[in-house]
Amino acid sequence: MAKKSSTNRKKKTTSKKRTSKRRRTRVEKPTLKFLKRAHSAIRSHLAAATDLPTFLESAGVLNLSGRKRLVAQALLLIADNYVHLPLKEAMHGVNPVQRLRLIKHRLDLSTPSTMESEFAFHREMLEVFNSIRDLHTNYLLPAPFNNTVAFLPFDVEEYFHEHQPKYIASHFMQGFSHQHFKPGIEITMWSGVPIGRAIAVNANRHAGSNLAARHVRGIDGLTIRPLQRSLPPEELWVVIGYIDLNGNKRELRQDWLVSPPLPDTDGVDADSASENAACLGIDLELDIIRRMKKMLFAPKVVAEAGKKRRKLSMRRPAAGASVTTSMPGVFSAKSVDTPSGVFGYIRIFSFNVDDPSAFVEEFIRLAELLPQRGLIIDVRGNGGGHIWASEGLLQVLTPVEIAPEPVQFINTPLNLRICKRHESNPSGIDLGPWVESMRRSVETGAVYSRGFPITPVEFANQWGQKYHGPVILITDARCYSATDIFAAGFKDHEIGPILGVDDNTGAGGANVWTHGLLRELLRVPSPVDPDSPYENLPNAAGMRVSIRRTLRVGEQAGTPVEDLGVTPDQRYFMTKNDLLSGNEDLINSAAEALSIMPVRELTVVTDQSGSIVTIEATTTGLSRLDTYIDGRPVESHVINDGTHTFEVDLPADATFLELAGYDNDDFVANRKMTL
Repeated sequence: MAKKSSTNRKKKTTSKKRTSKRRRTRVEKPTLKFLKRAHSAIRSHLAAATDLPTFLESAGVLNLSGRKRLVAQALLLIADNYVHLPLKEAMHGVNPVQRLRLIKHRLDLSTPSTMESEFAFHREMLEVFNSIRDLHTNYLLPAPFNNTVAFLPFDVEEYFHEHQPKYIASHFMQGFSHQHFKPGIEITMWSGVPIGRAIAVNANRHAGSNLAARHVRGIDGLTIRPLQRSLPPEELWVVIGYIDLNGNKRELRQDWLVSPPLPDTDGVDADSASENAACLGIDLELDIIRRMKKMLFAPKVVAEAGKKRRKLSMRRPAAGASVTTSMPGVFSAKSVDTPSGVFGYIRIFSFNVDDPSAFVEEFIRLAELLPQRGLIIDVRGNGGGHIWASEGLLQVLTPVEIAPEPVQFINTPLNLRICKRHESNPSGIDLGPWVESMRRSVETGAVYSRGFPITPVEFANQWGQKYHGPVILITDARCYSATDIFAAGFKDHEIGPILGVDDNTGAGGANVWTHGLLRELLRVPSPVDPDSPYENLPNAAGMRVSIRRTLRVGEQAGTPVEDLGVTPDQRYFMTKNDLLSGNEDLINSAAEALSIMPVRELTVVTDQSGSIVTIEATTTGLSRLDTYIDGRPVESHVINDGTHTFEVDLPADATFLELAGYDNDDFVANRKMTL
C-alpha cells in the first residue's frame, strides 16, 4: 500500500507539473486598466470606452416600419441619384436595385414577430451597398452603432522583405504595454488564421474599388472598425500569433474595445444646405479611421489641435527640423536631411476643411519656409474632403493654368428637379450649369449631363505658382475622393512624378452628398417642397451617394476617375525601417528622385512709384522672363541666373502683374502679383 501511495503521489505531482506547464503556456490577456493610463488629451474620452459584450447590450431594436423606410430611401438614392450605377453594373456584374426590391418584398410579407433579426437586416443592407464597390455610397448604421468605433490598442502595418509582404505591430496606444508584445514584433496568425489570409477575408467586407484599395482596408479593419460603416466584429476578442523581438513564437489575446462617438471635427457639416457640403469628396470610413488613429497613436496632435492660438515661426527651419502649422490635424511639415540633400516635406492628412482658401494659404506659408530645391508631398491615407481645397492646391506647384475636373450628374427626373430648384443659386449652391443638358436628355436619351467643374476656374488659379522647385507626390491605395482628384490633377498637369506605395490610388471619382443634404436641397429655399421623396431616417441612420462623377483633363480628358484611379509613375515597397523610423527609406527614395530634377527659382520684389513699378527678380534655371500687365504682354528679357532689375510703365487702370519664366521655349515658372 505504501508503494502504491507513493506512486499515486508521484502521479499527482507529475499531473500538477503538467497543469502548471499548461498554465504557463496559456494565451495571455491584458486587462483594460491601461485605458486609465492614456494620454491626458484623450483620457476623458476613452473613459467611456467599453468592451464589446458591454456595448452589444445597448444595441437598440429597429422596428419593421423603420426597416421599410430605410429600404425605400436606399432604393431612391441608388435608382434615381446614383451617378455610377451603369458603370458598376457593367464592371462588377451587380444589380443593387433588384436586391433592394427583394428585401422590400420580404419586408412587405413580414410581421414584427416573423421579421429577421436586426443584425441580419443590417448585414444584408451592407452587402448590397458594398457590392457596388464605392466607398462614397454607403449605408450608415443607426444608433447605437453610428459614430462609435471598435478598436484594438495597436496598429498593424505592412512592409516587404524580398518582395514578400510582412506584418508588424507598429504603433501602440500610450498606457498599453506587454512584456513581449512590443513595436516591431512580426504578426503571423490572426485568431488561428494565417495573417495574409485573414487580411484577404477581411478585405472582402469592404467596398474598395480595386484590389489594392480592398487589401489596405483589410489591414485597417484588423484593428479599427468604424461601426457606422460595418457591424461589430463577430469575435469578442482576437488571438494574435506573433514572433517576439527575440525570435520566440507567442500568442496574445486582446478584447475588442468600443470607443464612444469621436469628437466633432473642424470639417464640413455634410448635411447642411451649403456650398461646402455640396463640394465634398470624402471617404467617411477612412476619415473616421484617420481620426481614431490620431487619437490613439498621436494624442499630442489632438492636444495641439485643441489650442486656440499657436505660435507660428516665419523663419526657415534648420535641416531636419519641423515647421509649426496652424492646422496640425491637416498638415505636418519639415525639412528632411537625406543622403541626396536637404528638401521640404509636407504631409497632407486630410482635405476636409471648411475654409479652402485658408487651407491653400497655409500650404503656401509652409512651402515657402521649406527648402526650395525640392518638395515631397505625401498624401498617403488621405480620404479626401473639400474638392476646392484639393484642386486649389495644384496652382501653387505649377506655372500652367489649372483646369479643374468637370463633373456630371446622371440624367434622372429627380436630379433635374433638384438642379432646377437651385438653378439661380438661391442657397449658395449653384446647380444651374447642369440644367439645360439635363432637360435636353429627355429628347437625346443621354445618360449623363454635360460636365462642369465644381471648383471655380478663378479659385483654381487665384494665387498662381508659389513653389518653383521640383515636386514629387507620394500616394497609396488609401488615397480617395478629393485626394484622387488631387493626384489626377497632379498627373494631368504634369507637375511631377508620382511615387506610389501601392499599385493604385483608391479610385474614388465622385462628389458625394448625404441623404440629409438631399433632403435639405428640396426644403430650401422656401416654400418647402411638399412632395419631396426624401424622408427622415429612423434611429439616426444615414446614407451617402455619389451624386456627380469626375472626369480627367489633359491627355486623359474624359476618362472617369472612379474604379480606375491614378497609377503611380514608380512603385515603392515599404520597408520595416519605414514603419519604425518615420518613413526614412521612403523619404530618401523620394529625395533621390528630386535630386536629379531641375531646380527653378523666381523670387520677385516690386516697388511702385506713381505709374512706374520697379521689379527685382531673382532667378535660377531660367533663360527668359516675360512681363504681363492685366494679361497683356509688355516686355521680354533674356536673362541668366541671378538678380535682375527693370522698370515697367503701368497703364492708369492696371491691377495685375504677372511674370512668366522660360527655360528656352518651355514655360517653367510663374509669379502673379496684385498691384
